[in-house]
Amino acid sequence: MRLAFYVNDVMTEGEGYTTNQLAMAAIARGHEAWVIGADDFILEKDNTIKARARHAPRASYKSGATYLADLKGPKARIEEISVHDLDVLFLRSDPAKDTGARHWAQGVGLDFGRVALNHGVIVLNDPYALADAMNKMYFQTFPEEVRPRTIITRSREKIRRFAKEEGNWVVLKPLQGSGGKGVFLVKPEDMTNLNQIVDALSKDGYIIAQEYLPEARKGDVRLFMMNGRPMRYKGKYAAFRRVSMEGDIRNNVHAGGSVEPAEITAEALMLCKMVRPKLCKDGMFLVGLDIVGNKLMEINVFSPGGLITAQKFEGVNFSHAVILSLENKVDYMKYYRRKFDNVELATL
Repeated sequence: MRLAFYVNDVMTEGEGYTTNQLAMAAIARGHEAWVIGADDFILEKDNTIKARARHAPRASYKSGATYLADLKGPKARIEEISVHDLDVLFLRSDPAKDTGARHWAQGVGLDFGRVALNHGVIVLNDPYALADAMNKMYFQTFPEEVRPRTIITRSREKIRRFAKEEGNWVVLKPLQGSGGKGVFLVKPEDMTNLNQIVDALSKDGYIIAQEYLPEARKGDVRLFMMNGRPMRYKGKYAAFRRVSMEGDIRNNVHAGGSVEPAEITAEALMLCKMVRPKLCKDGMFLVGLDIVGNKLMEINVFSPGGLITAQKFEGVNFSHAVILSLENKVDYMKYYRRKFDNVELATL
């Protein structure tokens, strides 16, 4: 299998990133696992796509640090590959990381991915659906039963009225963003500062005002879904619990949160059941659900991270499950000679 991962920038990849674990698992099974950044695509005059890609030199890796050092270092294979010759192009960038001077990079993977799938490449997650999910408005298209009560606005007055309806407990965050950046819990004693918080957030666009879920004090559960179902491998769910620092509502690990094993409840599985139809309809192969109690806080469809954390707690390599699923999709392509479109194939 010829596989390529699209990331924001190869040189900014971190040791614990899920993408690196997936690449290592692919290499271990004898596959090619190229890595492409936003700067690397080329659309030729005959409408073919090429890319300046990197590949780690060894036949297997046990250490993410070693893999990443080889991928970034002078030993890496660097070639101009034909994207059309790939079996799978896996889009694993985070648009929220490409802001400011790099705003041009936010949609690069989607643009080239759409052309690639027209040439028979399996592109995951589906680039047309990812384009619709470029900000948190996508979350509002899922059933209201799975979401906290929410308004999206730039109006101080609307947010103040919503907060009052919620007992002056409300979470505010930017419509665009990730990693817990710009997330505020406004409590009754903070209402005098509400205007200043709204003004600060509105500099970056629209604001999400959301019901505060008291269960969030206990953290949230990151549960992976693959092919429209809770990801389970060797009897274990790909999941872990994230707990915030004292006095901080953000559970994101790189925002200072910690991690611990997760218990997957019947409520969590019901949430998976409710979101499955839309994830399948949209061709979302691998996503991460962030669960608090009986509600979802977020659905990460671009680059859900934490597989290695789930692996540490559960003792199984979930990356192998992902690569096995990709192998199956490539086989389906051979058997049926592309009689399924990309969206259908994404969750088979």
